[in-house]
Amino acid sequence: MNLDSLTKIPYGQLGIIALESCKDLGNKIDHYLLEKRKGTDSDLSTYLISVEEIRFSNGEGKIILEETVRGKDIYILCDIGNYSCTYEMFGFTNHKGPDDHFQDIKRILSAIGGKARRITVIMPLLVASRQHKRKRRESLDCAIALQELERLGVEDILTFDAHDPTVQNAIPMISFDNLYPTYEIVKSLIREEEDFLACRSNMLVISPDTGAMDRAIYYSSVLGLDIGLFYKRRDYSTIVKGKNPIVQHEYMGRSVEGQNILIVDDMIASGESIFDIAKELKKRNAKKVYVAVSFSLFTEGIEKFNEFYEKGLIDKVYSTNLSYLPDKVKAAPWFKEVDMSKFISKLIDNINYDRSISNLVDATQGIKKLLDEKANS
Repeated sequence: MNLDSLTKIPYGQLGIIALESCKDLGNKIDHYLLEKRKGTDSDLSTYLISVEEIRFSNGEGKIILEETVRGKDIYILCDIGNYSCTYEMFGFTNHKGPDDHFQDIKRILSAIGGKARRITVIMPLLVASRQHKRKRRESLDCAIALQELERLGVEDILTFDAHDPTVQNAIPMISFDNLYPTYEIVKSLIREEEDFLACRSNMLVISPDTGAMDRAIYYSSVLGLDIGLFYKRRDYSTIVKGKNPIVQHEYMGRSVEGQNILIVDDMIASGESIFDIAKELKKRNAKKVYVAVSFSLFTEGIEKFNEFYEKGLIDKVYSTNLSYLPDKVKAAPWFKEVDMSKFISKLIDNINYDRSISNLVDATQGIKKLLDEKANS
């Protein structure tokens, strides 16, 4: 038997468990997989495995698998950032936080009870990723969470744009893939913005801080753009809402006057950094300001984004649907949702057939092809 024929044999019958937090994304992924495998699994109407998530009145919970998973290649989807999921506890409505969602992953693993052939957890927003290292007497939440998954039988973890990918060193004996939505974001930008990249000498990629510099360098290199950096000067003597407040943004780079700007980062939380940088850019007479991020949490709401859009300080925010987006965000004139479901369906398809995902992980060739098509259109 040659290697080509082996890649046509799945590792096991495919099964997807989309927890409540990831229902919409799971349904889209299932749709794409059914389309891709039409004729291969003709007797199947869905790859989704039905589960029942139960909460007791004191807040405790359990999960029941409603069909067998024995011998299957299981993919568990969970969005730990989905705060729209609620349950009743002691007579009041409680919203699920990241810890609740992570506990649901462990409940599923417990319900599977070692019967699956292989288990992959797809957690687009990595749990506790903002507490990934220890500098003093503090918890190591992300590392401990990953080790828990390993002990419970998970063989592969897929996540996107981890705050610090080196946290995978906590679980060296299992697979950990940190993926980036760069190709899909760039594709959306090129299709939506007619004048995007029309004149590359009039456009800059901006990193909002030193931590995002690697990402900005990648965008600038594949798009052929110059780069600038805002350095966050913080007050390390004070802690506000768990972080040191920013005193001032210092800009390093060529003049932004008359330039279109693309700010790239991993996530928007409150948005304060983006607001400060947008104001600084407009003070320096920048033209359009685009923002591209993997995750949009909007922890302080979107009112200020509406205000900045109306004042012409921000033109458009491009962000994926890898984490929960309220309808009011999706409907906002300044927001563009980048759908990642087709990409994840390709990942699952390749892994299920034990094929390499290198061509999906490396976005460079795909972006170059997009740019060539744009130039020739």
